[in-house]
Amino acid sequence: MTSTTSTAPGAPARPRPAAGNGAGALAGTGTLVRFALRRDRVRLPVWLLALVLGTVSTANSYQELYSAPEDRANAVETMGSPAGLAMTGPRHYLDDYTSGAMLGHQMLGFMAVLVGLMSVLVVTRHTRAEEETGRAELLRSAVVGRHAHLAAALSVAVLANLALALLLALGLAGLGIDGVDTTGSLLYGACHAAAGIVFAAVAAVTVQLTAHTRGATGTALAVIGVAYVLRAAGDSGESGALSWLSPIGWTQRTYVYVDDDWWPLLLCLALAVACAATGFVLSTRRDVGAGLRPERLGSPVASAALGTPLGFALRLHRGMLLGFGAGLFLMGAMYGSILGQAEDMLKDIDQIQEALERIGGSSTAESFASMVMVVITVVAAVYAVMAALRPRAEETAGRAEPLLATGLSRGRWAGSHLAVAAGGGTFVLLLAGLGFGIAGAASTGDGGLVPELLGAALAYAPALWVTVGVAVVLFGWFPRASAAAWAVPVYAFVVGYLGQILRFPDWMNNLSPFGHVPRLPAAEMEWTPLLVLTLVAAALVWLGLAGLGRRDLETK
Repeated sequence: MTSTTSTAPGAPARPRPAAGNGAGALAGTGTLVRFALRRDRVRLPVWLLALVLGTVSTANSYQELYSAPEDRANAVETMGSPAGLAMTGPRHYLDDYTSGAMLGHQMLGFMAVLVGLMSVLVVTRHTRAEEETGRAELLRSAVVGRHAHLAAALSVAVLANLALALLLALGLAGLGIDGVDTTGSLLYGACHAAAGIVFAAVAAVTVQLTAHTRGATGTALAVIGVAYVLRAAGDSGESGALSWLSPIGWTQRTYVYVDDDWWPLLLCLALAVACAATGFVLSTRRDVGAGLRPERLGSPVASAALGTPLGFALRLHRGMLLGFGAGLFLMGAMYGSILGQAEDMLKDIDQIQEALERIGGSSTAESFASMVMVVITVVAAVYAVMAALRPRAEETAGRAEPLLATGLSRGRWAGSHLAVAAGGGTFVLLLAGLGFGIAGAASTGDGGLVPELLGAALAYAPALWVTVGVAVVLFGWFPRASAAAWAVPVYAFVVGYLGQILRFPDWMNNLSPFGHVPRLPAAEMEWTPLLVLTLVAAALVWLGLAGLGRRDLETK
């Protein structure tokens, strides 16, 4: 079918090319690619810079920590346990454990998850989010093909992953580290690109299934989680068969810097092509803005709780809250499972031993648990920021205005979301502490770790509330700068975890709310900083809500 455009009066109408079939289905793709790159001109460079710098600094640290053959032999003994293999990769890397083999063994699986996250966010941002806000429909009213948005999003994801591969190859090959050669560095970068492209293609399918960006992103992230679990289960087993069901396992089966096998990446390429093709086919079977999965009919009568601001906010946050709760419980259990082996695993790593000594504690297990608790808390802070910024998403999507047109005040509306953010953050912290404690008690044989680690997790709740408060202040007074709230968990991880190993000065740790929390179970409990953090959190929330009441609503 073709549409027509008018010219001069009395002149015949010129037909406008159809954008639904053949080459016309991709009409406008190049323009959308340039537009997407323009929009992501800050996001993508930050992602790439962080991933490259993290990898290069880790490679340098391996060279310093394991310079002697006996150090590498001790690392092989430590990483050869089932728990060590589950957290790293297949056993074959241990046969020639150079600095390059360590990088492929210990970093490749973890980095594949981060690269997958970047790719999923790129695809969902430029497809489902565009449909949900109505911008895609507006653009498709012009000469923009049916498949242009998806093709552009995948193109940007592929370009980002190829750029990452090139930067990693150049950065690692230029270090001059023994065991890190040019061929292996090219393969190492290609492994990241392959994993990222696979998960971008997975997102191309999930955006067709649901009408909501959060649902599409969550489903794709769940696929990444399943891939990582399959990889971990396979690598810790005898046969390793389960790892062959995971694209993360395929990248690790290249045995980069050991055998340098390129052929497993063909499996990633085949899966990516299949998923992308499926995404394009599925996109033709739904309307713009809709998903293939039909909306479930709700109850004809709302519950009493759903009629309250808090109950309604809890319903909106329910999926994310349950997902983070399950993920943090499993994360705590994973770390707890190696708690009994912490002393043997870390005894030969001087920098970590020094960090553990600064933390204190009556045993290595206690000190290690205190260090790990920072990582767990940062993940909980990610939930807190996402939940605290949900009112901003509701505002820009135009869903807040109809609610506030009723008798609902801005304070009660935003306060209900903040209550879920603060309460939900505390809830996921407790679940993480419970999983950490149960698995740690089973690993060490010390049942007292369950209440100790629960208390250690709960001690971070006031710092989590301060994180929520910072997000509220930005949302209330500087709504367009709300994304700056992500600096709080990122800074907490860099200074609170990496800073302990790299010996950052104390004043840097004091700038983070998490730096004032007593490092339980290794340290003694101190109530004063927790009370001060609680008061600061309350003041920040009050200040943010005051700003919200003084400004106009913004709707995109």
